Amino acid sequence: MSTVFHRMPKQALPVAVAGDGIEIIDSAGKRYIDASGGAAVSCLGHSNARVIEAIARQARQLPYAHTSFFTTDAAEQLADHLTAAAPDGLDHVYFVSGGSEAIEAALKLARQYFVEKGELRRRHFIARRQSYHGNTLGALAIGGNAWRREPFLPILIESHHVSPCYAYRGRLDGETDEQYAQRLADELEQKILELGADTVAAFVAETVVGATAGAVPPVRDYFRKIRAVCDRYGVLLILDEIMSGMGRTGFLYACDEDGVAPDLLTIAKGLGAGYQPIGATLVSRRIYDAITGGSGHFQHGHTYIGHATACAAALEVQRVIAEEKLLDNVLARGEQLRARLRERYGEHPHVGDVRGRGLFVGVELVRDRATRTPFDPALKLHAAIRREAFARGLMVYPMGGTVDGKNGDHVLLAPPFICTARDIDTIVERLADAIDGALAATGASRATA
Repeated sequence: MSTVFHRMPKQALPVAVAGDGIEIIDSAGKRYIDASGGAAVSCLGHSNARVIEAIARQARQLPYAHTSFFTTDAAEQLADHLTAAAPDGLDHVYFVSGGSEAIEAALKLARQYFVEKGELRRRHFIARRQSYHGNTLGALAIGGNAWRREPFLPILIESHHVSPCYAYRGRLDGETDEQYAQRLADELEQKILELGADTVAAFVAETVVGATAGAVPPVRDYFRKIRAVCDRYGVLLILDEIMSGMGRTGFLYACDEDGVAPDLLTIAKGLGAGYQPIGATLVSRRIYDAITGGSGHFQHGHTYIGHATACAAALEVQRVIAEEKLLDNVLARGEQLRARLRERYGEHPHVGDVRGRGLFVGVELVRDRATRTPFDPALKLHAAIRREAFARGLMVYPMGGTVDGKNGDHVLLAPPFICTARDIDTIVERLADAIDGALAATGASRATA
């Protein structure tokens, strides 16, 4: 029995011993195509020599220095790199060790910004149902996934939720994208007014929804309308790009495709590509100036923020992406991936939707394609797909509760940016076999025949 407390301690896991490009190799020599990048993390694949050397070089020079005493060249250079391409006004970067920490920092920055301004009533945060922003208590509190929140509700801070921008499920028959986006913006405005416009601190949203709904992109103009509502009432806009950012959608920052700039933006996962634990919160000039011109101290911090070795690794990851023009490949391979999936599942009775941006793609499973009725959650179809895929040497990221935290199944795909056209074809073939195998193994297809 393992003495490691794994996240699923009753499950026996193979031992990963090596990485080779888009594959992970276990101790028995079996190879697995990492078609989910772990959890949309390993954007460069595994064992990139340049990044490994950058880590070694920084570790030899200075692995770590506490940020209450020093800054480092690695942190300064990475911040310069990130802000140079960031949406307008995001001029400063606060480094942390992962996505949940980045969200926690954003929430506390939003609150402290209003404290510095003397707007002490601004305490409410609004997010969206079926969102996921992390597993620490603040992040979990604003998250909108019922299953994740339920055991911890008594210890979560108060938060408020509005509808997600989920066109496959939420757009009405005959409703245009513009009308749908306006209806959602109106809903946010009504929630702000219901709470009291001078009591709302921020609206928090994933630019492209990740784990809980499976790569759900916003409709055109949604975030522009949301930005306008926030501006009307002095509410900050926090965009969570922990999964969708750093090139995953084909844009370094996913919100660039939507033409909006948030006040705070969180990144992680693809920032360091898994080579070191790192995340970051990008901060707008007005928030930074309010704090530096006020108390002069952000009342927050963790031991490993701005970790020199992690920053050096992330900087090299970002240099590789830029110098090898990998975002061009993300866009091309993403188009190929969605096209192949739609060819394979265009008439499939149990595939309702194929969606996403770049190499961030979701496949939603349904019991009835015409009515979009989800499968009985007792079947645990998503778990069966994961098992069937893994047995075939394919890592994917399926989840249940797609529709409302309880019902619905989807598969999230987030393969490395270095994938070739042949790799994409292999991923689709193995996934197709896994889905067919899971439908048969659970009896789902027989139950709906």
